Amino acid sequence: MTAGRIGADFGKTRFDDIYDAPDPRAYFRRLAPLDYEIPHHAQEVFRRTRAERVAAAGGPVTVLDLCCSYGINAALLNHDLTLADLYARYTGPEAEALTTAELIERDKAFYAARRRADATPAIGLDTAENAVRYALAVGLLDQAFAENLEHVPPSSALSGAVARTGLITVTGGIGYITHRTVDALLDCARTPLWATAFVLRTVSYEQVIASLAAHGLRTEADHSGTYPQRLFSDAAERRSAVEQVRLLGEDPAGLEAEGRYHTRLYQSRPYRD
Repeated sequence: MTAGRIGADFGKTRFDDIYDAPDPRAYFRRLAPLDYEIPHHAQEVFRRTRAERVAAAGGPVTVLDLCCSYGINAALLNHDLTLADLYARYTGPEAEALTTAELIERDKAFYAARRRADATPAIGLDTAENAVRYALAVGLLDQAFAENLEHVPPSSALSGAVARTGLITVTGGIGYITHRTVDALLDCARTPLWATAFVLRTVSYEQVIASLAAHGLRTEADHSGTYPQRLFSDAAERRSAVEQVRLLGEDPAGLEAEGRYHTRLYQSRPYRD
């Protein structure tokens, strides 16, 4: 999830009109028919990895979600909710009748009532100012930054937030962002930093892995299977994805060739861990 194409154009359909609306209703309405599901698959992985990171740290760990959009990963990480709950909430008739201000007030109470006992501080980074402002307003994010690190260095406020971060998460944002963003963030790290990334198989992760390694992080890919992201929006997107996967030396049979984007999970931790 991301606010716009700030890395290489890798053949995906553009949904720019829904990425930076004042609230997430259009986002969920547009993506529902495409069965956008990667946050659902990431939910338990992120919770499990956070628990391991908390155990290693001996205390609460701040999580930084890249390409955070409306704070969906933070909602699923820190609250007793499913992705299906969010689809139902934002595509139903009750939400449709509200103004953005009314929706924000309703969401504050909604998320506060479902906050998990193991919730930890969450920071969001995305280029979409409206989206991160919404996530901050309803309490999904403790800090939110609308910055494009592909082109400018992080602000002092973002640098300070990253210095307190123990875990970076991302679902499908690699390709929109590149190793340049990762380098900029890791340069700000002051505590042992872990990273958990779901990366589309249409995009190479090698430069990011190299950046992580240069900052002392070992990356392991989960080759036990893949995690579906969403259906292709049309035949052209499908053809492009199949071609990109083949160019990267992977086999799209049974995966992209069947009509859906797939991601691979990568876990990065300090070499000494």
